[in-house]
Amino acid sequence: MKTPAHPLLIVDDEEPNRDFLSRRLKRAGYDAVTASSGREALEYLDAHDVSTVLLDVQMPQMDGLDVLKAIREKWSDARLPVIMATAKGESQDIVAALELGASDYITKPIDFQVALARIRTQLSRKDAEDRLRASEERYKLAAQGANDGLWDWDLKTNHLYFSTRWKAIVGCSDEEVGAGRDEWFDRVHPEDLPRLQRELDEHLAGRSDHFEIEHRIRHKSGAFRWVLTRGLAVRDEHGEPIRMAGSQSDVTDGKIVDALTGLPNRVLLVDRLERMLSRRRRDEERHLAVLFLDLDGFKMVNDGMGHLYGDELLQAVAARLRQCLRLGDTIARMSDESAPARLAPEHTIARLGGDEFVVLLHEVRNVVDATHVADRIHAALSSPFDVGGREVFTNASIGIALESPTYTRAEDILRDADTAMYRAKALGKGRSEVFDAEMREQVIERMQLDTALRLAVERHEFVPFFQPIVDLQTGKLYGFESLIRWDRPGHGIIGPGDFVNLLMENRLIIPAGRRFFGDVCQLLQGWQDKHPNASSLRINVNFAGPQFNEVDLLDRLLEMLDNTGLSPTNLVVEITESTAIGDFDHALEVLNRIRDAGFRIVLDDFGTGYSSLSCLENLPIFGIKLDRSFIARESRHPVIMKAVIMLAHELGLTVTAEGIETVEQCEQVRSMGCGYGQGYWFGRPVSAEAAGKLIEQNPEWFTPAMLESMDRLSVAASR
Repeated sequence: MKTPAHPLLIVDDEEPNRDFLSRRLKRAGYDAVTASSGREALEYLDAHDVSTVLLDVQMPQMDGLDVLKAIREKWSDARLPVIMATAKGESQDIVAALELGASDYITKPIDFQVALARIRTQLSRKDAEDRLRASEERYKLAAQGANDGLWDWDLKTNHLYFSTRWKAIVGCSDEEVGAGRDEWFDRVHPEDLPRLQRELDEHLAGRSDHFEIEHRIRHKSGAFRWVLTRGLAVRDEHGEPIRMAGSQSDVTDGKIVDALTGLPNRVLLVDRLERMLSRRRRDEERHLAVLFLDLDGFKMVNDGMGHLYGDELLQAVAARLRQCLRLGDTIARMSDESAPARLAPEHTIARLGGDEFVVLLHEVRNVVDATHVADRIHAALSSPFDVGGREVFTNASIGIALESPTYTRAEDILRDADTAMYRAKALGKGRSEVFDAEMREQVIERMQLDTALRLAVERHEFVPFFQPIVDLQTGKLYGFESLIRWDRPGHGIIGPGDFVNLLMENRLIIPAGRRFFGDVCQLLQGWQDKHPNASSLRINVNFAGPQFNEVDLLDRLLEMLDNTGLSPTNLVVEITESTAIGDFDHALEVLNRIRDAGFRIVLDDFGTGYSSLSCLENLPIFGIKLDRSFIARESRHPVIMKAVIMLAHELGLTVTAEGIETVEQCEQVRSMGCGYGQGYWFGRPVSAEAAGKLIEQNPEWFTPAMLESMDRLSVAASR
């Protein structure tokens, strides 16, 4: 490519970065100028012509995104390409830049060869568009060569000329289209019309250098086609538009077909489904069904083998679906009737995106026919796929929605099939579920609960409850486990089983947990100020997996301790095995920092997972809490429990037994050497006020006679 007539502008607040790019670009034959700030860059652009801008995102005072926004207010992407330089891994910056009109991006540290290739691409594109804009006549000739329809609008008379090709795109002959503005605008899809009018007004007002928009236009058949409409205004000596001419290209194929699989995409699916629903309203004897498919385990393939192999798997799945549902195949009846039902030629297999597919069945008699097709799909996907020379297994969770009079929009039946698919996933994956009204109610309830939880975080509706932890040697209060409760207005106190999972899914556990820890610290400070015997109390606080992803987790914990004057030894961090091994290396790093800061770490629900012994060896824990399954009356684990306690002691760990509900259970675990106990026999979780009264009372759970009896048991157990 030839050297551009105007220089490239490098904008970066760090001089080494500017010098590196400037030197390398000049060596490659390009003229480059530099600016050390956003304001300096904008001032230069106002006074000079520039071919391309290389713009750093992270800059003081005025960052790159603000500069990009200011550039796009004056220059379009076609007139002035802007390539953003972002930190590696900062996807949010990349997304924000592209939304603001960035032409491309490169990541730091900059690979110059990659940067040079992207600069050349933008310069090549700009050069082509400059040449295209150079002449209105060339523009028209190019449109004709592309077999585009032409239009010419006299803005003074409002007379609008349409070429024969333009009319053919909308399925009309020359005689069927007049010369008025309405011939165009009345055919535009109602959802697209405001945007088209806005873009047109912007160009006529001189705020854009050309008019270009993709929109839907109604074909004579009633279906909507996607078109790319371009145009340029001709202005008089005063700059007022007097005429506008341009082209219209049919881009439907690119809009309705999934580029990866060649299947119809969501646009075509919705259009076809809308027309089918309209026909069904006139013919109640004909039925359709929607099957919503989501591949099980696809993310593992994408993450483990790479996106190229993931794409290969999607193509293979699409091929199997075509084969499974090829035209002329029959749906075998699963009823008493022997006559087969043929799939209509209008059935559709579509890819919505990602690993989601939809099968639209036409002319099924009932849900049995639809479920039989789903069974065939499961069978077709059950054999392994050859992906990159490896055998890969996948299946699909399928949701089925059958047409009913309640469906008037395509999106509604798709939504319900999607809901049924999520039910299938929740019930074990690789299966099918048929939508019913109860599912919709559950979805609505879940949405309402989600909204209420978000408000609960904002309104500070989560409160700590406290369950006593007792020293089994003395019978005295050792501390509490703090347990989250939701004081929901109009509902009272709600237990964690009804909301914690959703808090985790929505990552609301992070702000809720942060506030909860602060509340616990404030309460413990108040108890210590009021009760001398509270100075040695230990309060256990549970931490979930998402909380470990907070980059400043430890800083926040220490800040709360500083605000309250508490020692980290007063707080015990409780984690579960699943939290620890979800991302073991990361969890280990975070836990080591927490331990080094003085906090004690306890492994909760010990014995319920698969890697408990490994956790004992590798995690920086202070103690373990035996799961209540060891303690339950019907449990058959006394030998295992005794062995675990002995092992923990050998490793220097404390042991707390959960779920103690009777004096016999208490005596049993104490005789085995268990140091601490927790359960309903000692007390249920209580409010902060009740916990404060318990501290004030300083109770002893064991009578002297009980202690003597338990001591005899301990001696017997040790023999």
